[in-house]
This record gives sequence, structure tokens and C-alpha cells, in this order.
Amino acid sequence: MRSTRRAFAAGIAALSLASLVAGCSRADRGDTSAADTATDQGPAAELRLGYFPNVTHASALIGLEKGFFAKELGGTKLVPTKFNDGPTEVAAFLGGSLDAGFIGSGPAINAFAKSDGEAVRLVAGGTSAGAQLVTSADITKPEDLVGKTVVTPALGNTQDVALKKWLVDKGLKDRVQVTNRENAQTLDAFKKGEVQAAWLPEPWSSRLVLDAGAKVLLDEKELWADGKFPTTTLLVRTQYLKEHPQTVQALLRGLLTANAYAGSDSADAKLAVNKQLEALTGKGLNAAVIDRAFTSISLDTDPLAATYPRLAKDAVTAGVATEETKLNGFFDLGALNTVLKAAGKPEADAAGLDTK
Repeated sequence: MRSTRRAFAAGIAALSLASLVAGCSRADRGDTSAADTATDQGPAAELRLGYFPNVTHASALIGLEKGFFAKELGGTKLVPTKFNDGPTEVAAFLGGSLDAGFIGSGPAINAFAKSDGEAVRLVAGGTSAGAQLVTSADITKPEDLVGKTVVTPALGNTQDVALKKWLVDKGLKDRVQVTNRENAQTLDAFKKGEVQAAWLPEPWSSRLVLDAGAKVLLDEKELWADGKFPTTTLLVRTQYLKEHPQTVQALLRGLLTANAYAGSDSADAKLAVNKQLEALTGKGLNAAVIDRAFTSISLDTDPLAATYPRLAKDAVTAGVATEETKLNGFFDLGALNTVLKAAGKPEADAAGLDTK
């Protein structure tokens, strides 16, 4: 009888361990079983929306400050959630604590890859361009970076991938120290001379130039055709998209309104962005910084899908990913194109990446 009890207890323990391991694996990938069977349930009770306190997230900041998202969402409660870097937001997506979010292209790809192409879908663009490599005055060419420290906002974020890929192209891999800091810390470190260069999104590249005496060694626009590359995208959990397509369309209408407002009244749009930055960080930007930052970005719902295969390759070249992410099915532009068509605008192109 005792041996029977022991065998039974051992079986229960093994089953519990197996369940725990399976649960951890699902958390890492995002639990996709519910997404597989999800069906339209009408407007959602709430929308948990991620975004950054950066000018490259201007569409989100304008939409929040001017109430464009809330107006379109109607009875759906909007729950804004601030993040400081893409990898942290990816964890929130895969952990199921975020429904939609403005996020960099690199982390967006990573979220798709980590979930085996199931947990998230890219539903719209947000911002094109708005990132620069800024340096101390003594650095005038790429080779001058040898032995120096260059900072990016976070390991594996959009600017981190761009910098490391560029260093490989310039033959500078392993000859330059790359480290990661929060943007505000980078500004302080640059002022103290602790770091000599940084690849940063707006407004931080502008802040280093205007507030800390940095100069631009490279504008990332120079590396892309027509100067266009995706800096900020809009990602949605697949299950949420399937269950609440009307809510996603409402969010996209708010995004379209925010972009249109920035185009028609740039002065007030800048004020809206600055109010949000002050509320989120405790300090707004001076006029010169926000003016310079806005000249670097383009707000557009076009996700620039055709650039993503190159971005996936760049992550491997940069050493951030071990293999190239297969992007088939990553894009779902159905909701966006419905909204664009209703607004009398041309539809966005998924470049064939909307099918498995």
C-alpha cells in the first residue's frame, strides 16, 4: 500500500512539474490556443494601449492628449500604459497584459518570432524615420568610434539593431563598445563624457545635439530609399484583433485623426506632445528641441511592409537574432484598410506578408 501511495504521489508530482514547464513555455511564447479559436465578440470592454514618452510616438501622444482615441472608442475604456523600451513592451504583449501598443519595428518582429508567429499582428504604421547617430565633436568619421562607447536605448531595440548592423557594414564589429541605457541616463552620461556617441530616437538625438553639444554623424534616413524606414508601428494581440475588430478599427480611426491633426495644426500638435511628455516624465521639451525633433519624423499609418524582410535580415547581421524571422502572416491590414477606404484614402500594402 505504501509503495502504491508513493507511486501515486510521484505521478502527481511529475504531472505538476510537466504542467509548470508547459505553463512557462506558453508564457514565453504567448498563449496562442485562445487566439486560434477566437471569434468576433463585438466592441471590447477595455483597450490596454502601450506607448513610449518619445516624439517618435507622437501619434499616440497626440491621440491621447486630444482625446481622439477615447472619442472613437466610445464605451470601450482606454487604459494607456507607458513603456521606456521595446523589449519590456514585448514581454507585456506575450504575457497577455497588453492589447495593443505602439512599438519599434525590431521588437515587433521579435514578439512575432518569440510567439512562433501567433501572438501578435502588425496592423498599422506609426512613424517613419526619427533616429540619428550623434557623437562628440572629435568624432568625424566611423573609424573614430574605435575604442569608444556608443549607447542605444535597450538591447535588441530598433536603434540597437540599426547600430550593430551599421557597425558590421563599416567593419567595426567588436572594435566599438556598445552599451544600453535609458535615454535620460544617456543624456547625463554624454554631458559627463562617460559615453562618446549614441544612436537614439527623437527627441533624444535632438536633446543631445541642442542640450549637450553633440553633432550628427549619421541620420538613419541616409540608409534607406527615400529616407523612409519604420521607427514606430502599431501592434495588436492576435486574439484581441479577432475578438474585437470593431475596437481595433476605432483605435485606427483615432490614429488617422491624430496624424491628420499633426498635419493641419503642427503647432498645437507639438503642444499636445509636450503636455504628454511633461505629464509622463515630469519635464517637457524646450521649443527648439521639439521643433528639431518634428523635422526628423513622418507620421503615417503606412507600415512600410516591404522594408521588413531587410529588417529581419539586419537583426541576424547585428547578432541580435540567431536566424531570420519568417514574416509570413505578421501583417494584418484588414482593419486599417477598412478605415482608410472609409476616409477616402488609398489602402496600405502588406507586401505579401499578410498570409502564412
